[in-house]
Amino acid sequence: MQILGIDPGLHITGYAVVNVSGRRPQLKEAGVLRIAARRSLPERIADLYRQVAELLGEFNVAHVGVEQLYAHYKHPRTAILMGHARGVILLAATQAGVPVVDLPSTLVKKTITGNGHAGKMQIQRAVAALCRLEKPPLSPDVADAIAIAWVLATRITMASGVKLQSGDGQLSVVKPPPKRIRRNGKAPLRVRGGRLDGTTSRLTAADSAL
Repeated sequence: MQILGIDPGLHITGYAVVNVSGRRPQLKEAGVLRIAARRSLPERIADLYRQVAELLGEFNVAHVGVEQLYAHYKHPRTAILMGHARGVILLAATQAGVPVVDLPSTLVKKTITGNGHAGKMQIQRAVAALCRLEKPPLSPDVADAIAIAWVLATRITMASGVKLQSGDGQLSVVKPPPKRIRRNGKAPLRVRGGRLDGTTSRLTAADSAL
């Protein structure tokens, strides 16, 4: 079973695919989806939808995990843009027939680091340790996506493989639809559309220079 974790954004969206097999989840691939900031909002939304749909088509994803939307009074525009990005992700997942699980940010942080209010660097170091990477991911978007996918995968493992669905910040167990399990070898960390420094490459899971 494969879990897709997504950290939404209309410029950079982090994603991570985690395999649920045995007691310990395994990182399969992680990276970013890049959307040109100079494009209009409708064009950026359409581009994000296309890239998320491609991810869902490439991997046999059983569940998509995203953080619950929250707003800070100092940054209302950020929350609005995040809402646009989340809506696109929910639409793409629903059209692909993949259930989405909302995870509270504090739950993800506490599960990964032991601190529900952990900073970005704490999360980056924690996911590097969990995934046995040589270095923490440089991109906090990638680290957040890995954390989301890892937490959801862990909870599914604890629930003996049944689907978890959130409501009002609480996770509950519901009967899952039958899914085909796909197992592949190790796949890389990567940036779709080029590395953040402008180069292009696919990175092995041991190379965390994202």
